[in-house]
This record gives sequence, C-alpha cells and structure tokens, in this order.
Amino acid sequence: QVQLVESGGGLVQAGDSLRLSCVASGLTFSSYVMGWFRQAPGKEREFVASIHWAGGTTYYSDSLKGRFTISRDNAKNTVYLQMNSLKPEDTAVYYCAGNYRGVGEYERWGQGTQVTVSS
Repeated sequence: QVQLVESGGGLVQAGDSLRLSCVASGLTFSSYVMGWFRQAPGKEREFVASIHWAGGTTYYSDSLKGRFTISRDNAKNTVYLQMNSLKPEDTAVYYCAGNYRGVGEYERWGQGTQVTVSS
C-alpha cells in the first residue's frame, strides 16, 4: 500500500520557519519526482516546489523562490520543505505528491499538513 505522510505543520508567527517532512512507503521512492503543493482556503491548489528523483534538479514557484527549499533523502524515503520568513499568505494545507519518473501527472498524494501563519 502506497502512503505519503506529511508532518511538521503547525501554527507559527510571521517571520518564523518551519520544515515539513513527507515520508513515503510502498513505492520505489528513488524513482519518483517529488513535489510539494499547497491549498489555501477558498483557493485552488498550487504548485510549490519539486525535486528530481536523484535530487539534483529542483523547481520552485516563482513567488516562493528564495524562501522555500525542497530537498530529499532517498535513504529515508523522505522529502522535505524548508520554509523561511513565513508570511500570513503562506497559510494553507501543504501536500506532498509523487510522480513516477516525472511522466504525466502526480499520481500519489499525501493527506496534507496544515500550516497557519499569524501576523
């Protein structure tokens, strides 16, 4: 059974940092492009960042580049999202997702972790 389990969300103040983690099981993690997405209340889900299965190539939403960093540890089947200088507009449910070999759409999704940033 494939599972992606996010953790690390919470309530923080503007300017704080958080690191989200997503542990994958039931799949060959090292064959997946992993991504982070987020969905704020009343808004559509949006792309945050992604990382190649070998970890060498990363992509970011232009609006988040410089504050957020995605990384992965294939030995731990884990992908991370380091979020710095958080703003109230970063408040959302954050989801990790997996895309086998980077082909097509992301087909594996976690349940999400809530991040709330107070002003």
